[in-house]
Amino acid sequence: MDDHVYRVIEITGSSTKSIEDAIQSAVARASRTLRNLRWFEVIGTRGHLEDGKVHHYQVSLKLGFTIDDASAGV
Repeated sequence: MDDHVYRVIEITGSSTKSIEDAIQSAVARASRTLRNLRWFEVIGTRGHLEDGKVHHYQVSLKLGFTIDDASAGV
């Protein structure tokens, strides 16, 4: 098995539907500009309330992706 080196970033996704939808939208958006996404970890959940009801779900994630040899020094 090859050794893997990962870069880790933190992002936050939001959704009016669900926590899962917030995760999916965050990962989908990140995948438009990042290559080699490998894993995520939920590091926090919170929400926005309006009139005593949940209005938005917000999920903070760590995303791990393998780095290319050309960007290993960045």
